[in-house]
Amino acid sequence: MKLTFVDWAVVAAYFLFNLAIGFYYKARAGKNISEFFLSGRNVPWWLAGTSMVATTFAADTPLVVTGLVARNGIAGNWLWWNFVASGMLTVFFFARLWRRSGVMTDVEFAEIRYSGKPAAFLRGFRALYLGIPINCIILGWVNLAMVKILTLTLGVTKTQALLIVLGMIALTSFISALSGLWGVLVTDLFQFVLKMTMVTILAVAAVRAVGGISQMKQALSEIQRAGSALSFVPDLNSAWMPMITFLVYISVNWWAVWYPGSEPGGGGFVAQRMFCAKDERHSLLATLWFNIAHYGLRPWPWILAGLATIILYPNLQDKESGYVLVMVDHLPPALRGLMLAGFAAAFMSTIGTNLNWGASYLVNDFYRRFVRKDGTEKHYVAMSQVATVFLTVVSAIVTYYMDSIAAAWKLLIVTGAGTGTVLILRWYWWRINAWSEVSAMAAAFVVSVTLQTVFGLSSDDPIGFAHIMLITVGITTVVWLAATYLTAPEPMDTLVAFYRRVRPSGQLWKPVALEAPDVPPPSRDLRYSFLDWLCGCIMIYGMLFGAGKVILKEYGIGFLFLAVGLAGGAVIYWDLSRRGWSSVMD
Repeated sequence: MKLTFVDWAVVAAYFLFNLAIGFYYKARAGKNISEFFLSGRNVPWWLAGTSMVATTFAADTPLVVTGLVARNGIAGNWLWWNFVASGMLTVFFFARLWRRSGVMTDVEFAEIRYSGKPAAFLRGFRALYLGIPINCIILGWVNLAMVKILTLTLGVTKTQALLIVLGMIALTSFISALSGLWGVLVTDLFQFVLKMTMVTILAVAAVRAVGGISQMKQALSEIQRAGSALSFVPDLNSAWMPMITFLVYISVNWWAVWYPGSEPGGGGFVAQRMFCAKDERHSLLATLWFNIAHYGLRPWPWILAGLATIILYPNLQDKESGYVLVMVDHLPPALRGLMLAGFAAAFMSTIGTNLNWGASYLVNDFYRRFVRKDGTEKHYVAMSQVATVFLTVVSAIVTYYMDSIAAAWKLLIVTGAGTGTVLILRWYWWRINAWSEVSAMAAAFVVSVTLQTVFGLSSDDPIGFAHIMLITVGITTVVWLAATYLTAPEPMDTLVAFYRRVRPSGQLWKPVALEAPDVPPPSRDLRYSFLDWLCGCIMIYGMLFGAGKVILKEYGIGFLFLAVGLAGGAVIYWDLSRRGWSSVMD
């Protein structure tokens, strides 16, 4: 793909603008680690929520969705659409509780909910485990996608592309280390607008390349397997999504599996955005906006491009690269510089967040907690900058060896099966203790690894994946329940302090609530949260399917879906109004 001087000028202007933002927020971020990692807990909902959306829009995201659609049709997206229910749980059951907790990171939660050495172990282990290997695998995965994009668009070798990516990482690391979370949030906002604009333009170009929506549907109908390509629900007799696998996705996967960005109960960078919100109302609204944009508004430009690649590149071996080929072959030349800047924005928004988030674990939950407890705020800010650079270097090494780590990435996802129930119930059941979490993590890892290495089940095989999930979740649940009842509960003073601080629903905290009669339990709060959760799922799926049907010119069913989604949203608005939270202007 040939780029003109104007194209390169646009790309350069993009990088300079990001750098200017970094310098602008340098003084504010350097005050203390609360400013560096949480922006002083003074971020409005729309900025925190948009940052969540921007972070989950990485350079590899359009490519992955294109590959899913090219291989399995629109229904291929159920691999991530099933997490809508998990996202709505975070919105209505956990966002307010996370904000009330007052912690800086989600792993710090262990030492306000539990006590003693088990709690300290949980905090330290999860800080290192999530901050270095898990975080750097995510960074490496995103880096590798950007390498693929650059090799196809610029015609460079993989080594040359990796060097360019390392330069972009260095710049992102510099901005993140310089400006802290404020710089990440503001650049995320700018980057989100840019990349959504460009993927929408590319979707229009892709559809025009195949003759428009009607012609695209006609062409797909003439291709074998075409009927399934436009179906919103998978064929339950198919090899890639048999009935047992689909049922596991929609009924087990979303609550039982730990997955970065969709953790049951919230966690990771999503939790970080909840902590930085102005108050619990802004925390709830931020996560609500994130889920609406993430599932209800954003997918269709990617899906349309994916459908077009089925027609344009029917024999393409690497289905994910079809998205980049559409850009190279069919995007108007005048927009190529902007599109390349859009890919850079998608890449940098995820890199910036993961560097800041991972550094918060290493500094707040390991270095400050276990290595040096008496440092000054300036010292911890400096160490945060060092941690950011350290993660940058490690992620570059991971990218170089990513071919051997890709299988380990899938293994890590499966090894989180069964831990979700503990992560959810630790907020709502007083009897959960530190050993519940420790035993769940250990059992999930041992069972899933044993099933794959000893019994030969494969997470790449849909039926094998379903069996691994069901067996791992079942055994892990038995193990952590046994550990909970065979070990002593947390000390009452720890539980009372947590209950006063977070004020969870009183139904499963009655023994503790009796010790804190001054904390009025929200008698009907849990019931309304369930109602909001159900209506939130209806709203998101209504918007998602309704928008898709309208785009595909199936107006009757499309507007019906949209009306159902609107009804779900109306119920949520009514409940937020009842709480006095419906105003979003402040």
